[in-house]
Amino acid sequence: MSRTTKENSFITHNGRRIPKVPTELCWADKFGGWKARWAIGRMKYSVEPGIYAIGSPAENSPVFVSANYKMSFDHLRSRLVGRDGWILVLDTKGINVWCAAGKGTFGTEELVNRIGAVGLGELVKHRTLIVPQLGAPGVSAHKVKQQTGFSVVYGPVRAEDLPAFLDAGMRATEEMRRVTFPLKDRVVLIPVELVTGAKYVLAVAAFFFLLAGLYPGGYSAALAVSHGMQSVLILLVGYLAAVVLGPALLPWLPGRWFSVKGLWIGLAVLLLGGLLVGRRMELLDDRFSMAAWVLIVPALTTFVVLNFTGASTYTSLSGVKREVKIAVPVQLICAVLGIGFWLVGCFV
Repeated sequence: MSRTTKENSFITHNGRRIPKVPTELCWADKFGGWKARWAIGRMKYSVEPGIYAIGSPAENSPVFVSANYKMSFDHLRSRLVGRDGWILVLDTKGINVWCAAGKGTFGTEELVNRIGAVGLGELVKHRTLIVPQLGAPGVSAHKVKQQTGFSVVYGPVRAEDLPAFLDAGMRATEEMRRVTFPLKDRVVLIPVELVTGAKYVLAVAAFFFLLAGLYPGGYSAALAVSHGMQSVLILLVGYLAAVVLGPALLPWLPGRWFSVKGLWIGLAVLLLGGLLVGRRMELLDDRFSMAAWVLIVPALTTFVVLNFTGASTYTSLSGVKREVKIAVPVQLICAVLGIGFWLVGCFV
């Protein structure tokens, strides 16, 4: 028989001191998750790989496998309130389970090595690991079994279904296996995408603002302010529309490719912009400038929405590679031509 006792933030199990973590998230955990959503310290938001205890686990307590991205770790433990168990944290370089499985860091080799590194076989009598279903692409269950003796059981897609999954003898219903991407899951992606891309959009906007002062007679600060601010406004509206409407309207935008979905947003921005403010903007009175924005805005919106392929459950790796191979060159050509037309418009 093993004896498990609580000792500060550790437990003693079979003579070993193992970190214990609570299942209820504190204010600091929630604030840290909020910051990560806004891309503040997101790439360093991780926990130390290893083995952790929740509740008062014993030799027969279940073992849950997680990534060392802290939000993934916190999401798992917060769904196990009142439960006893072990959490085996893999070194995924601070990447969540799904993305790490695609990159290979949440994979067979790391899982096998981590089992050995923490001496999991000495902690538990059973030989079962509960692995997130979204981590399945990176884990070969039969190889884990061959190399460690531990069997892999894939848990439900969503951590909130874990209590029901455990109570049912680790059996998942069809609903637990279904991968969905509802509105609430899509809109939480907006802040990080907004912040991540903002620095590049602002740099491009500054480029347009400064060069807007060019004219046949030299350079005019007044033109830079008037035409430059108009250009900045068009870019920012296009970017915000793509970042917000892309994920929000994803299921309803026509087309299978994300770039095509982004094209509809770009066309809507051009149409509404022309109807609402086009007449008031001197910039749009110039045919070269109009041609420029007809090319630049869709190039921008299609690229931004295409970037969501990495966060969507609607895509496949082969499909994304094919779309990127075709869409990105077209976006680049449109952007270069658009900038060329815009520069010509400065002198005509």
